[in-house]
Amino acid sequence: MVSTRTLFTSAAVLSAALLAPPALAAEALRQHPANPRCFLFRGQPAALVGSTEHYGAVLNPDFDWPRYLDTLAADGLDLARIFSGAYFEKSGDFGIRDNTLAPAPGRALVPWARSATAGARGGGNTWDLDRWDPAYFERLHRFVEEASRRGIVVEVVFFSANYAGWGLSPLHADNNVNGLPVLDKRRVHTLDNGPLLGRQEALVRRIVAELAPFDNVYYEVQNEPYADLPETADITNPYLLAAEVAKDWLFWKNRVDLASRDSLAWQARIAEVIAEEDAKRGSRHLVGQDVGNFRYPLRNVDERVAIVNFHYAWPEAATLNRDLGRVVGFNETGFAGAEDATYRRQAWEFLLAGGGLFCHLDYSFAVGHEDGTARNEAPGGGSPALRKQLRVLKDFLNGLDLAALAPDPLVVRAAPGAFTQALSAPGRQYAIYVRGDGHTRLTLELPAGRYREEWVDTKDGRLVKTEAWDHAGGRRSAESMPYVADVALRLRAETR
Repeated sequence: MVSTRTLFTSAAVLSAALLAPPALAAEALRQHPANPRCFLFRGQPAALVGSTEHYGAVLNPDFDWPRYLDTLAADGLDLARIFSGAYFEKSGDFGIRDNTLAPAPGRALVPWARSATAGARGGGNTWDLDRWDPAYFERLHRFVEEASRRGIVVEVVFFSANYAGWGLSPLHADNNVNGLPVLDKRRVHTLDNGPLLGRQEALVRRIVAELAPFDNVYYEVQNEPYADLPETADITNPYLLAAEVAKDWLFWKNRVDLASRDSLAWQARIAEVIAEEDAKRGSRHLVGQDVGNFRYPLRNVDERVAIVNFHYAWPEAATLNRDLGRVVGFNETGFAGAEDATYRRQAWEFLLAGGGLFCHLDYSFAVGHEDGTARNEAPGGGSPALRKQLRVLKDFLNGLDLAALAPDPLVVRAAPGAFTQALSAPGRQYAIYVRGDGHTRLTLELPAGRYREEWVDTKDGRLVKTEAWDHAGGRRSAESMPYVADVALRLRAETR
């Protein structure tokens, strides 16, 4: 067996740099100036990898968030995703038994203070949208601060599609004392929402002001805007018809939905408010936009948006948008069973196709299981074993010169029995992910030079084969050792 010591040396040095607590005035996470497909964080190029609870770490006061952050840090991951509290769920929604986004009745901790009037649909008193809740902002501030100390970036999502849950929101007329009009959910996230827009803008400004000092934050305008206001852009499998799906509502799995024009106009206004408030505070944070499911070649992306996120993404989401000048993210997994191998494969394929962030929705986190050990009933997966496998990917990426790499569809000329994704800095460095039948001989197109070939087990990070060779230029084979399901190849040019 080959030692793993050399595999992780550079990754360990990078991790130490990212964990160093920054001064509050440190430059925030940004796109790398030499490669807008990845990030620059605390002086280092980065692709973010997370395995996050179901976004309720702040708004659910019964969730032990310090233990959760400790778990992410111990697992070597650096991304968490949270919702602001404008949207939350009730127990049982989406078939999730232990849902961190569904606080106990009357326990939701949101940006607004409770009033003296009983009757909120989610339990407890209604809210007063004229008053902020100091307890919420203290918890939010401490969460982001402690994430920063652990080198974890936080995606803060302001709003979400309402699905069937609009009636629970503090912004719904029935849940506050501020006399807002009753709105159909399809108008909530449009510019045609009356006085609600002012309340939404106030929320955004208050959170941006609170988090202005932190370098480990980026914002997402809205989760899945296309769920409430969809425009169907494509069908992923034309041979599967809606009539052939047992439950017609599940046909969304075969449909690429994007947000409607009305939604995009509202999102543009929210992005503008984020930028305005950031500028007032002398800070600048990246803005992300949840653009759709699966994959689509985007155009006319708002100039304020630096991150375009897909849910349930295919690798093509990254390759189709490689020259968009944005980080392409895969920030929610699920609805593909509970097997670790499924989500490990998705992570490797997406990031080695040129994606810049991967955030697994990890249902093994629950109240009482903030160490990520719950055996949950949910439409997805998550486990301690999977998080360790995601760390292998994270360390593999940290061992590369990310800022120099770009998707490379030409380096692999043949891979019988296998699917591949590749990044390269031609003639210098190559990273290739192989998903295949257990033994693969790649045909590679390489310039002349001396190369070191390193095969890495995606499950435990072991170097399973290493070899150095001289190459006169042109085609050359690289043969894996036997593997189970998938394996990764790193190829580096060496000085003769």
